Amino acid sequence: MKKIFLFLLIVAVLYSCRKDDKVIQPTTTTVTTGTTGSIKGFFLLNEGNMGSNKASIDYYDYPSGTYLKNIYPSRNPSIVKELGDVGNDIQIYGNKLYAVINVSNLVEVMDVKTAKHIATISIPNCRYLAFDKGYAYVSSYAGPVQIDPNARLGYVARIDTTTLTVKDTCVVGYQPEEMVVRNNFLYVANSGGYRVPNYDNTVSVIDLNTFKQVKKITVAINLEHLKLDTYGNIYVTSRGDYYTIPSNIYILNSSDQVSKTLNLPASNLTICGDSAYVISAGFNYTTQKNTISYAIVNTAQQAVVSSNFITDGTDKKITIPYGIAVNPQTKEIFVTDAKDYVTPGRLYCFTPGGKYKWDVETGDIPGHFVFTTTRLSGL
Repeated sequence: MKKIFLFLLIVAVLYSCRKDDKVIQPTTTTVTTGTTGSIKGFFLLNEGNMGSNKASIDYYDYPSGTYLKNIYPSRNPSIVKELGDVGNDIQIYGNKLYAVINVSNLVEVMDVKTAKHIATISIPNCRYLAFDKGYAYVSSYAGPVQIDPNARLGYVARIDTTTLTVKDTCVVGYQPEEMVVRNNFLYVANSGGYRVPNYDNTVSVIDLNTFKQVKKITVAINLEHLKLDTYGNIYVTSRGDYYTIPSNIYILNSSDQVSKTLNLPASNLTICGDSAYVISAGFNYTTQKNTISYAIVNTAQQAVVSSNFITDGTDKKITIPYGIAVNPQTKEIFVTDAKDYVTPGRLYCFTPGGKYKWDVETGDIPGHFVFTTTRLSGL
């Protein structure tokens, strides 16, 4: 009798605990009418201010026209700290969704259809993702998150996307950032950001057959983004030194030579067709101001063809343009606003001609998009 009573007491306590545990449900907002097409939606990774453990994922659903803010907790209620600290990149490969969580030192792997946790891959101070022939490549600062004139060289981790294990690493430059694959070579932007003012100024080139660095290409200081256009050229962004050396974009041709300097500031960019959409919110410590711009570069001509792709004045509503994406099917333009970096941001949708369509509240510091042809389940 005592055993039965004890068993019932334990069950009652467990039931009470479970009932009191509150699962955070996503906020759902209908922003427009539903549309059809092969692209079913997109995931937006919100970085969250460093140290706040507020990285989050939002999802926009094209068939219903609804926006879901913070989907991860409800789909993964057993993950105690949710997504983690500072989301830095999000990509889809096969049937898996990958999110780089920088300060938490991990890559979160989820099922792309359900956004449910599959695995966690531990990589220190991880930054960006690239994929090729069954492997994921993750850039890593390798050391702790801190300014250090003696900060060590970074590396790229090679991950088997079937077993989700790190198979090898390749040392590159200092504090490596974004990567692209071109002709079986992996190009890696080295920033050297922790070694300020002695920034790195190179792009590392890794032979993917041997997974060895074969050379470094000198481009400019404090590199960040790499984007490959349809002509085989790589667009490389430099953040400059935030004082006298401005941000800029350089074009790396198929011969691995810097063939052109665009003299265009860039905080972020995306390429769709023959257009590179470039946003800038570069801060200058001398003037204590941000330089805001929204430009389009014609990649066939390698020339700036528009100084403001937002054509109806809506850009005045955006405080800090931060993330940029273009739907490859509809050509809709998406720009995120980081606002003050500590409160919820905002996502703006524009027509291909740059006219306002809709906007919605996001998580903190919305920065990274990935479109999906697989609709999120349970909607």
